[in-house]
Amino acid sequence: MVFSGTVSSDFEKLVVVPDVKKSEFINFAATDFITFRSSLIDYIKAVYPLDYHNFSESDLGIMFAEIGSYIGAVTSMKTDMLANENFLRTVKNRNNLRKLLQLIGVQMRGPTSAAANARLQVLGSPASFAGVDMTNQITIDPGYRTISVKSPEDAGPLNYTLYKVVNGDVAIANAGGQIKLTNTETDNPAAATDPSSVFTNLVLLEGAYVTTSGSFVSTESVKTISLPESPVVEGSVDVFITSPDSGVSGAYTKVDNVFFASGATDNIFQVVYDDDFRATVVFGDGVMGTSPGLDSTYLVTYRVGGGTRGNIPSDYINTTITITDGGSTKTGSLTNVSLAAGGSDAETVEHAKKYAPYFFKRQDRLVTLQDYSTFVNSFAGPLGQIGKGTAVTRNAFSSANTIDLYILQKASNTQLQRATPAFKISLLNAINAKKMITDDVVVVDGLIRTLDLIVTIRVEDFNKVREEEIKLKARDKVLKYFDVDNFDFGKDLNLAELNKTIVEVEDVVYSTVDNVSENVYIDFNEILQLNNLTINVQYL
Repeated sequence: MVFSGTVSSDFEKLVVVPDVKKSEFINFAATDFITFRSSLIDYIKAVYPLDYHNFSESDLGIMFAEIGSYIGAVTSMKTDMLANENFLRTVKNRNNLRKLLQLIGVQMRGPTSAAANARLQVLGSPASFAGVDMTNQITIDPGYRTISVKSPEDAGPLNYTLYKVVNGDVAIANAGGQIKLTNTETDNPAAATDPSSVFTNLVLLEGAYVTTSGSFVSTESVKTISLPESPVVEGSVDVFITSPDSGVSGAYTKVDNVFFASGATDNIFQVVYDDDFRATVVFGDGVMGTSPGLDSTYLVTYRVGGGTRGNIPSDYINTTITITDGGSTKTGSLTNVSLAAGGSDAETVEHAKKYAPYFFKRQDRLVTLQDYSTFVNSFAGPLGQIGKGTAVTRNAFSSANTIDLYILQKASNTQLQRATPAFKISLLNAINAKKMITDDVVVVDGLIRTLDLIVTIRVEDFNKVREEEIKLKARDKVLKYFDVDNFDFGKDLNLAELNKTIVEVEDVVYSTVDNVSENVYIDFNEILQLNNLTINVQYL
């Protein structure tokens, strides 16, 4: 026998890892691409030490390892995102947040509409005013209540709807959806001898006027009505029920939740929004709130639109509308005599996450200062106005139960204004129904401190061709920082915080505020508001 020079051995069998032991080499903590890739290579080296040992970038095995790492990283990120969307503190998607809040009976606010005082001049003395009957003399039908103009923000079509104001509030719905004006409501009551009559008890609210009517066909105790058009403007839904039962008939009152009803005879309804701000009207079940019967018919009126694009200057609307006067058809001249303000987009995720826990905590009553502040910052007025406020206890002798509410009214996403008397009255009326009987609430105007800013951003020299794009991004960051929903009463201006926000723009190396050298400190009843903003660019 001749020795061949090769020694045969079965030592390779000794390094085979049994299947039951392979899981010990898995790195379950891997979550990102690099960690996945390194863990896969380590696994191959441990389990297949002699079968595979080519770990160069061009090898087919490494390609498959990287594909597996890619899939693992994406799956891991998706899992984290889905987990985060299940908790209020970490949720980011608006629709997911809306669904979480619905579980605790909190509704996210939809888009709000701008509002303006209106003036209607009826050309020619109304014939019916000469008679003795002074009721329902002039009628404006639903089809003539909507006026279309172009938005000054984007030049797109913009609709406004005319409403009548009674005691500072929008007149409740009626069975026909018309506006009815009488001689006693004119600015010149002696209209029988005047060449025209002027009405100023009117308001223009942004949004197209829509009516939905029908009868109930569901035998369920909880009746619902789906509104076909969207987005439905917050606070614009009016419901009028006609029924043989006089206790069921009439205009219904909107509440945040039908479970807030105290009994079976409360004529109330709730508006539930979906992802696209389509709305469903929900009635009580006959125990908590009235449940209209199958013999009842309904008329639902609402507006579609909302947002900042509806904010327009005074006299922007100057048109004629058709009216009915004593059976004859005439025309009237309609003008907005004040600027239309208050239009804002739907409630932001940040605002909802901030106030929703407090809203749930107060349980439809007002006890603590936090309850009052939450209520003010979540309240929508009769014309769709949104408030901004803070509550403090008066510190003077025996005034511990006197609560001062410092409030302002939202004019746009970045601007505030003094609250109107109608808004203050409606706010107090809503508070009186929920506050402790021993509390005395006083509404006070908050103070606005305006601020001009000159900001210089430093940008790399090669980005000169993108200067306007970068300036626009930086401007958006500053405007977002001063957004009404992000700035509260008593919040100081921290320059380091502002600059940190600006440099979140990827192409900005660093920034400085040139005209303000120190942080701006304000009192508890003041709020900062950005007035003018100038952004300069320096290249490095």
